[in-house]
Parts: sequence; structure tokens; C-alpha cells
Amino acid sequence: MSLGRWLAAAGLVVLTGTAVAVYSMGPASGDEPARAAATPVDAPAEVTAGRTPPPGDAPAGAAVAAPPPSTAAADPLLSGKRRITIVRVGAFESGLALLDGGRLAEVDDDRGRQVFVPTPVGSGQFLVKAYHGGGTGQPVCWQVRNPGDSRPLHVRGAACRADDPAQRFEITAVADGGPREYLISNRWAYLRTSARSGLIMEELGDAPPASSFRFTDTGPAPRR
Repeated sequence: MSLGRWLAAAGLVVLTGTAVAVYSMGPASGDEPARAAATPVDAPAEVTAGRTPPPGDAPAGAAVAAPPPSTAAADPLLSGKRRITIVRVGAFESGLALLDGGRLAEVDDDRGRQVFVPTPVGSGQFLVKAYHGGGTGQPVCWQVRNPGDSRPLHVRGAACRADDPAQRFEITAVADGGPREYLISNRWAYLRTSARSGLIMEELGDAPPASSFRFTDTGPAPRR
């Protein structure tokens, strides 16, 4: 073999070996983050189960499920745009009525104001406006009254004032309750029935609320 041919063959071998070495090398160190970012990240067990992990605990890249909205806040009956009737769960053929010149009671006839419009006033609280049948006339609002003697707190009608704490009620969906079943409270006192005194407002301490109420849609609220 001539010297020229031998040198050409040797050069070909060197080039081939270099190409093989370059092909066999992994990507440069600066490319590793890009590969890692493309690797799927499994969602943590809390997200898979529908629970939201505490802030700061979720791994980067994991989609965190948003907490479900409050049932009470999402109910259109609590928008101030619908009128309702209210019946105590377990009551027999009677509904709530704000008696003319009197207090909130359960009746089985057409006495008093039996149409109500829960109207949001902020901070998760509501005025409960009361109307005569069909939503007619000027409304009056529920107001907690303290008779100042041994008798329990109760609800009576009053001119509506959104800044009066005694008129600002909390309406809370009953956990595992029926459709549109709510607890009604005002400053730690819950609306409940009493065998002796009828509907009263009572602070329950550690005891669970004794009465819950079902709301029924009866149409659009009066425009006022």
C-alpha cells in the first residue's frame, strides 16, 4: 500500500471513532433541566382524593384542586332575588309566618307574612324580609328580641335596617342534610322550636342545633 493510501485510511478511522464517541455522549449538562421539566409529575394523594393540600406543600407543577364553593352562598334562593317559604324540618302541615303585630311562629293557615326574601348584606349575613302572600306590600324584617325577663329570645318584625346586628342572620347549609335544608342563627343563637314557647332563639353551647329549616322557591322577589 502506498504511503498516501495508508494515511487516508488512518484518517478515516480517526474520524469514524470521533463520530461514534460524540453520538454516544449524553446531552450537555445545561440540557438536563429541560428534560426534567418534560417529565410528567404525578399529582399528590391529596389532590387525587379531591382535597387541597396546605399552601406551600404542593409540589411544583402539580395542579391543586380549588376548594368547593359554599352551598349556602351558591344557592340562588339566597341572592335576594327569589321569594321563599320556610318550613321546619319535621313540622306537620305548618310553615313559618311573621304574625301581624307579633312574633315569628308556625301556622297551618294563611295568617301573617309567610313569604320571605333572604337578602345578602355582606359578611355572609342576611336580612330576612317578610311579605304578605305573593310578595305584596312593604316588607318588614326579622329581628331578634330580648324580652328582658325569664322568657327566651325570639324573632319579631321590625322596620328593615341592614346596620342592626339583631337583624343580620346567618344561614348555613346542614351537613348531609336534605335539599335546601338550613340552620338559621344570629350571634350564636339558633332558631329552634320549643314545646313550651314555640319558635325561639337559643344559644346552644356545645349542643348541636335542634331545628333545621327547608326553603322552597315561590318565584321572583318583589322589585324594591
